[in-house]
Amino acid sequence: MIQQADRMMGLTSAIFSQLEELQKKAAAAGKDIIQLSIGNPDMAPAPHIMEALKSEVECGSNYGYTLSKGKPELLQAIADWYHKKFGVELDPVSEVHSLIGSQEGLAHIGLCLVNPGDVVLIPDPGYPIFSAGPLIAGAQLHKMCLTPENNYLPDLDAIDEDVLRRTKLMILNYPNNPLAATATREFFEKVVALAQRYHFVVCNDFAYSELVFDDYQPDSFLSIPGAKEIGVEFNSLSKSYNMCGCRVGYIVGNSQVLSLLGRLKSNFDYGIFAPLQLAAVAALTGPQDCVRETAAAYQRRRDIIVDGFNSMGWQVERPKASMYIWAKVPTKQSSFDFTVDLLNNTGVAVVPGKAFGDCGEGFIRIALVQPEERLREVVARIKSWLGSVVSL
Repeated sequence: MIQQADRMMGLTSAIFSQLEELQKKAAAAGKDIIQLSIGNPDMAPAPHIMEALKSEVECGSNYGYTLSKGKPELLQAIADWYHKKFGVELDPVSEVHSLIGSQEGLAHIGLCLVNPGDVVLIPDPGYPIFSAGPLIAGAQLHKMCLTPENNYLPDLDAIDEDVLRRTKLMILNYPNNPLAATATREFFEKVVALAQRYHFVVCNDFAYSELVFDDYQPDSFLSIPGAKEIGVEFNSLSKSYNMCGCRVGYIVGNSQVLSLLGRLKSNFDYGIFAPLQLAAVAALTGPQDCVRETAAAYQRRRDIIVDGFNSMGWQVERPKASMYIWAKVPTKQSSFDFTVDLLNNTGVAVVPGKAFGDCGEGFIRIALVQPEERLREVVARIKSWLGSVVSL
């Protein structure tokens, strides 16, 4: 029998695998599944991005190895974009590094900074890689429970001082997946002060920086004075430019952290396929109307779900950012049981909050990755079903 390594013990995809099997079974039985579980954008990149990719793919010299750090054109484009968007000055040589999708960097950052037994502070609920990466590095996880009572921000004052003294890394994610929550500048300032006091590194996953609504503008963590001394930020072209499959992400910020990650990556892989990097340059330096149009599309989708649910008595918050709705389970069921019933009775596939951590129990995550007419169908199906099973 094959024996797995000890580091695999904490890694599980059990809930997601169960959901996948349940969805396949329902589809095989003839049910029309409306997929709102996976945050996979259904929109295409803008034409100028696809044209750039097509042009570069046809260039025969673009098929060699590329350096893991990234092409100079891409690093400069990222630095320029950050300065224009957030007023953050970045040295493209030492403070910008490309990634094969931001998840790859989040998976590896713990290996650069954490020794077995060191503490990593992670959000709960949180995107699974926030815990999986540190677990692979042998870290001891300290989960920061995110609750609606605290606006889904970690209660920094509640973290024990002994835990803080042993902390090497804190992972944040605002705008947030799965919660669709946002952070205040005052919260980030408090994080910077805490990290400076206890000498740990802060990583903010900023992948949803452009999917913002109602004139809301998020702060880059690196725009906080002192943040670059203790922190880095991950971002990606996946959601902003509908380029998920291209796997173009990056990390910016503290040069020492980037140097360590770069050294690790140089032993693991090469860089992103050159045409994809150059298409990313076209995305970052070209017209940004496409980004605004994508955000507007998600805002319209958000309003269909929020208004539709609220009209039937299922009260959900109207998020200011991301591509998700975080909704309280309207029955007395567990989040998993409700998700299964929702799928079997309506064909609507979502993710139970428990999949993102213990503090996610009692909620579900809805990904806004279907056209507006399909989301109206979601509302109609759920309204028809819920009215017969529960009094809201």
